[in-house]
Amino acid sequence: ERGRPEEARKMPRTINSSRVVKIPKGVTVTVNARIVKVEGPRGKLQRNFKHLNVQIEKKQSEVEVSVWFGNRKHIACVRTVASHIQNMITGVTKGYEYKMRFVYAHFPVNFTIDDSATKVEIRNFLGEKVVRVVPMLEGVTITRTKEIKDEVVLVGNDIDLVSQSAANIQQSCLVKNKDIRKFLDGIYVSQKGILGN
Repeated sequence: ERGRPEEARKMPRTINSSRVVKIPKGVTVTVNARIVKVEGPRGKLQRNFKHLNVQIEKKQSEVEVSVWFGNRKHIACVRTVASHIQNMITGVTKGYEYKMRFVYAHFPVNFTIDDSATKVEIRNFLGEKVVRVVPMLEGVTITRTKEIKDEVVLVGNDIDLVSQSAANIQQSCLVKNKDIRKFLDGIYVSQKGILGN
């Protein structure tokens, strides 16, 4: 409408937007100045949400994430924070696993895991002589699958660190200066989810 000020034409702000995350038995959650600590049977996890202007409160057996008078982007942060907290709770109770498979046409990939299961060495990728060394991120262990040939499993409590470790392995084996539609060699994530599911 003509003549009306810009403010009057805007959508009204949502007064309060909130989400609740249930805390299961055997898990303790502490919230202090937007730093969330979660402790469970598999270990501890901590995450800092100080960069987001949201309110995080612990009430008995649940954590409430809320925003007052937020705009659209601001309200989107509520679900993001709630999802992060839920992932932390799942991590310390069940854990996460990512399965990766080796793909090669001619040169078999030589994949070595060190004794501590926290570092891998990749040799003979596309017949190259260079040794690719990829360290696992903190709290992530990697093992070979006995039943399936050319498969490894990454296990950890923090979904971000497990998925990033898998990405680091995949990114270390990129095909350069060739047609990637023809050269499909690499190490790819074949399955991911909660440990044991």
